[in-house]
Amino acid sequence: MSRLRNFKLKGKIEAGCDEAGRGCLAGPVYAAAVILPQNFKHPLLDDSKKLSEKQRNILRVLIEEKSLAWAVASVKPEEIDEINILKASFLAMHRALDQLSLRPEHLLIDGNRFEPYQQIPFSCEIKGDGRFKNIAAASILAKTHRDEYMEKIATDYPMYDWTKNKGYPTKKHREAIKEYGSSPHHRKSFRLLPDQLSLSFDK
Repeated sequence: MSRLRNFKLKGKIEAGCDEAGRGCLAGPVYAAAVILPQNFKHPLLDDSKKLSEKQRNILRVLIEEKSLAWAVASVKPEEIDEINILKASFLAMHRALDQLSLRPEHLLIDGNRFEPYQQIPFSCEIKGDGRFKNIAAASILAKTHRDEYMEKIATDYPMYDWTKNKGYPTKKHREAIKEYGSSPHHRKSFRLLPDQLSLSFDK
């Protein structure tokens, strides 16, 4: 029996929202919005971080097939630099919600903050991707779509090891930035490359 709840408000059309890539040094931040049938169940469904890549990819196909509505959207590094990563995460969620074919009556947001969207009531849920099925589904779509994009652009920039780190600040990624400088896909607002090309976390 899944420990994830099917919904927060019974009888409402409820969309779960989550983002992926907020803590990355490179690439867009992605977000997904998912409206699941209220009786949806699958034994693997969980927070995307607790699943293997293979499990996430299996679930992605299922979620996209079985959802009443789903959408994925992103915010580019240049936009992140302009408005900051928190606002960019909300904007990515708003863009995903804009694309839904079914208008939700309630939003479940992973995390503790959100920018209101079109007067639709919402609930912020800390660690919601491990508590609600629709947020878990959104976390899987955001993660798999973003990973797919990072693997695609990695072919032009193999030195950063994005096929493995997906833009997160691993040791190899940070060392590659030191050696080669930043790429057009890096977020300048992380202050990765001050004048001396030293990284802010290499004190």
